[in-house]
Amino acid sequence: MTGSIWRRYSYAWVTLGFFLISLAGHWLFGWFAYLNEQQAHNQPAVTSEYVVEMMRDTLENWQSEFLQLLWQVGGLAFLLYVGSPQSKEGDDRMEAKLDLVLRRLDPENADQLIQELDDAYSGRHTDARFAHLPASMRRP
Repeated sequence: MTGSIWRRYSYAWVTLGFFLISLAGHWLFGWFAYLNEQQAHNQPAVTSEYVVEMMRDTLENWQSEFLQLLWQVGGLAFLLYVGSPQSKEGDDRMEAKLDLVLRRLDPENADQLIQELDDAYSGRHTDARFAHLPASMRRP
């Protein structure tokens, strides 16, 4: 990999920046809301009470939004990456059968047609090229 760590992970850095800014804003404006509430009740502002309240609010927000989104996006991306059964499209078997049918119907042109289809669909994230073929039929 080339480039600096800032460039390679720029999306992650920007996301982290947005996260930290929003977290700081949440705590800052939470402090102002806490002060207003304490003043409305003629109570002193106690930092430990504020911290407990903000920790509760922050965790509540993370449970309802952040962790849900993290699991939906991050969990799916991870499962797709590791190749879990949930991430597979299940087309390998069907593709192998169709290749076999093509070879039986048009033995002279089948390999060329299959090659054209493989070239047209190469680079997609779903399956490795020729992964649907039995090992004896795979091209190098």
